[in-house]
Amino acid sequence: MSARTGQSLHPGLNLGEEHGDDHLEAETSVFGFWVFMMSDLVTFGMFFAVFATTVPLACCPGPKELFDLGSIAWQTAFLLLSSVTSGMAVLTMKQEHGGRGACSKKLVFWLLVTALLGCAFLYREISDFISMAAAGGPPTRSGYLSALWSLVGLHGLHVTGGIIWCLVIVAGVLVRGVDRRWKLTLLRWAVFWHFLDVVWIFIFTFVFLGGLL
Repeated sequence: MSARTGQSLHPGLNLGEEHGDDHLEAETSVFGFWVFMMSDLVTFGMFFAVFATTVPLACCPGPKELFDLGSIAWQTAFLLLSSVTSGMAVLTMKQEHGGRGACSKKLVFWLLVTALLGCAFLYREISDFISMAAAGGPPTRSGYLSALWSLVGLHGLHVTGGIIWCLVIVAGVLVRGVDRRWKLTLLRWAVFWHFLDVVWIFIFTFVFLGGLL
């Protein structure tokens, strides 16, 4: 059955019937964006594949000399916690149906917390890159390091874009309230942000933990 008959084809990608026509619009719009994100998954898959074909060279610093597991753990905690706060933003918007009142304030709060956690993640990641370069592990040193910097850097660029997108949503909500445009934009952004969390789990597991084992 379709959303027009009272049920949702893709639960979790829509708003709820309380949002009226906005709910029906989200049903197709957000699912279409989710499908689009699969092309980004292919891109990350190619970078993972390249990384998997490389090995640290004996002449160059390897994972044990370059990786700071404590810092990487902090990065993981920041990003996973930001997934929770982004989810709170979406729940606030869904449950309070938008508007310019309390919903907007709560929504902006959760979005700003998410952006702050994203910035904390980037700060740690950039600090690790600087430390790696200082320890003799710049991306030009070997194929392994080039693949490592490219994969982790690609994810970092996506996080940067996600933070900027988040702040644009905050500005739009403050100016126009939580109307249909910003509801759908928020849902698409949430799909993007959760996608980055999933990618990071793979990076953390296979690149960092796998490199240290």
